[in-house]
Amino acid sequence: MVAIAGIIAAGALIALIEAPSLWKKRQIKELWIFSLLLLTGIGIGIAQSLHVTVPNPIDWISYIYSPIGRMVDNALN
Repeated sequence: MVAIAGIIAAGALIALIEAPSLWKKRQIKELWIFSLLLLTGIGIGIAQSLHVTVPNPIDWISYIYSPIGRMVDNALN
């Protein structure tokens, strides 16, 4: 529970430091992207602190491209 509180506190501190400057410069799109990435990072951090298995994106990419790789390998052999 302490780890989750620490992750949320760190995220809030980062948001308090970065968001006002983005808002002041009227960089609304950048603020949305920043918020999305920060919330994603906080969510993944909380999931890992709860020992939830977080899937690796490389596994998805290799699953999608493995048929293409086999086809190219067969064409070159």
